[in-house]
Amino acid sequence: MPQSVAVAIVHGIGRQKEDFASAIIQQLRRRVRQQLGEDPQEAPRFFFQPVYWAPVLQNEEDELWSRLRKGGSLGWTGLREFMVDFAADAIAYQPIEGRRDAYDRVHGVFADSLRRLAQQAGPRAPLCVISHSLGTVIACNFFYDLQAHSAEKPLIAPTVRQKLGDAPLACGETLTLFYTMGSPVALWSLRYENFGKPVHVPSPKLHSHYPNLAGEWVNFYCKADVIGYPLKELNADYRVAVTSDCPVLVGGPLAFWNPLSHMAYFGDTDVLGPIAEGLVGVWQTINTAQG
Repeated sequence: MPQSVAVAIVHGIGRQKEDFASAIIQQLRRRVRQQLGEDPQEAPRFFFQPVYWAPVLQNEEDELWSRLRKGGSLGWTGLREFMVDFAADAIAYQPIEGRRDAYDRVHGVFADSLRRLAQQAGPRAPLCVISHSLGTVIACNFFYDLQAHSAEKPLIAPTVRQKLGDAPLACGETLTLFYTMGSPVALWSLRYENFGKPVHVPSPKLHSHYPNLAGEWVNFYCKADVIGYPLKELNADYRVAVTSDCPVLVGGPLAFWNPLSHMAYFGDTDVLGPIAEGLVGVWQTINTAQG
């Protein structure tokens, strides 16, 4: 039986619907079919799972926006609402000493999603993570915590640990491909000495499951996107961890030249093409090795 590949898709800022990943999943399925042929129904090659964390923070943000508007007349309403979506998400998510409930609740959603993927694709399935915007920060933090957690340095809350289960995939051991789009990780790195330490891609434990499998971390950014930045030059550790910073032009005529491009990565050919190639390469490698 061929081994499937698991794909987690993490959204970013803005008001997200539960089906936020439907379009990108459909496009990736079409692209991998073009290279591999039709997907056998009895043994799907790829399983996709959205990581839909928005509801964790949305109610509080809605209440905040309601109170702010009651406070007086505001100009640039659309831009202000965007700032509430982005800044409030970012501020609320970050843990502070003595309080990390939002951080843990968001990571609990991530853990649930990976556990579902492990049930669908298999406990040892190679894992690809596709993330956008603040979702790239969440993904980096989530896997960093998994990789650095120890009895001496406990980073994972018991509630998150319980949701993960014990499948190698859910515990991050099979993380193989990591794609970040419009990532503000560079801005978050200001919180740490010398701009911090990156997550390891692939997971340090991947080769115990798939000795022949190579991983990659590709960071897509658009030069007009004021939220997304290159990552490789943050420090020596990032130069090793990030395979490539990939500049792209995303969005149509109304977006590619301005900050609206930040919301256009999921549908862009220059982004989807390399991701599909990465997925196909992983599937072929593990199933050729099995054969």
